[in-house]
Amino acid sequence: MGDYGYQQKGGYSPPGKNYGEGFVLVVVLFILLIIVGASFY
Repeated sequence: MGDYGYQQKGGYSPPGKNYGEGFVLVVVLFILLIIVGASFY
């Protein structure tokens, strides 16, 4: 989780790479949320 903190601050990564990784992270979290939500119903 150490590297993740650096990427959030936009330290050494280019903005484009940061945006791409952030978008993938959001999609993965969204899918996990759907899976967890479906398991509760």
